[in-house]
Amino acid sequence: MTAIAAVDTVPAFNRGFRLRHDPVRQAWVVLAPERLFLLDEPAVEILKLVDGVRSVPAIVDALAIRYDAPREAIAADVEAMLRDLADKGAIRL
Repeated sequence: MTAIAAVDTVPAFNRGFRLRHDPVRQAWVVLAPERLFLLDEPAVEILKLVDGVRSVPAIVDALAIRYDAPREAIAADVEAMLRDLADKGAIRL
């Protein structure tokens, strides 16, 4: 399996899926037809950068700079979260 953080993969939300702040739950969620994914803070920060234009390496670089964290650690977290949401059908890689 190729590491998506090492190639120019451009993640995007699939049709019907979107990142939104839910005022009732006071939380960020991914809304989908008849589904809802509650997100933790790291997932929110990653998904705010998923715009269908920015590549995974660009997302990793932006987060590593923002949080002054090692790129390798950020890349592992980004890849795991994106693969999980891709497996659930929320995003395409």
